[in-house]
Amino acid sequence: MANSIQPLGDRVLVQPLEEKEVKKGGIIIPDSAKEKPQEGKVIALGTGKIDDEGKKIPFTVKKGDIVLISKYGGTEVKLDGETYTLLREDDILGILH
Repeated sequence: MANSIQPLGDRVLVQPLEEKEVKKGGIIIPDSAKEKPQEGKVIALGTGKIDDEGKKIPFTVKKGDIVLISKYGGTEVKLDGETYTLLREDDILGILH
């Protein structure tokens, strides 16, 4: 489970959400040709970023948020057969409502 990893600094652990597959014209796209998901759910937050004065900068996102992530940002991590992305908060483009 994802609870076995604790991100450090301003890193965030995100579980990518699969795209909702829309088939038009009866064409089915194989998994190998699909793009990397750009939406994910925040699973865990790091310990926090420290500014030049030694103060902790609070995270903008929180656990459970659905976020839009940079297409090629972060590092893929596999835990117990599940794939997660470990990325800096700066690689998160926005929070989806």
